[in-house]
Amino acid sequence: MLFVLLVLIPVYVLFVTSFKGAGDAAPARAWALPTTWTLENWQTAWTTLAPAIARSLQMVIPATIISAFLGSLNGFVLARWRFKGADLVFTLILFGMFIPYQAVMIPLNQLVLGIGIPTGIPTLILLHVIYGIPITTLIFRNYYMTVPHSLIEAARVDGAGMLRTYWNILLPISIPSFVVVLIWQFTNAWNDFLFAVFFSSSSNGPVTVALNNLANGALLQNYGVSMAGALLASLPTLIVYILLGKYFVGGLMSGSVKG
Repeated sequence: MLFVLLVLIPVYVLFVTSFKGAGDAAPARAWALPTTWTLENWQTAWTTLAPAIARSLQMVIPATIISAFLGSLNGFVLARWRFKGADLVFTLILFGMFIPYQAVMIPLNQLVLGIGIPTGIPTLILLHVIYGIPITTLIFRNYYMTVPHSLIEAARVDGAGMLRTYWNILLPISIPSFVVVLIWQFTNAWNDFLFAVFFSSSSNGPVTVALNNLANGALLQNYGVSMAGALLASLPTLIVYILLGKYFVGGLMSGSVKG
């Protein structure tokens, strides 16, 4: 409860400040309730951030789905359709998780420019798909390792090839892992700022860029608008966790015990 309280204290400040007027939202009165409750901050923040929120949704939905599907295919092949050098390939894929984004940002920028993909949402979708493959592959491989090998052998005996075994046998029982991966990838892509600031602008970037501009632009002294914008930007991930949180925990546990 102590740690929950520590987490909720900043949320309280965000919430009450978002309803304060410009003169009332001062650092000295950060803990006080609003003298007059107003929705003007929320209206201003929504007007400013609504286009960027729409662009973020256009980015995270396809990036999350594509990276989850590719990770599922990789995990299946590496776990249950073994080939020579599979462990080495898996190790190399996981190596991508440990490379700091900052270390590759300049060559990555040069590569993206060389490919010719439009900056903004298309580039960010590609980057989040690629950088999501290591963690999605790890999660799905661990889950598919718990699937009895006799189930795969039975499919082979019945004449099913690799793709049919995956599509008809493994994919229908992969819902718990898909929930874990979708929540993980959605949250990472939605909250990303480093890729967004490098490969997009305020006119074509996601909500994190727009929120940064809102907090550091002409409205710097209007803390109420900044707080309302921060809450608006965090609502989608909060809603996802509220609706799917119990499935997220269950999905993590489903791949932790040999079934």
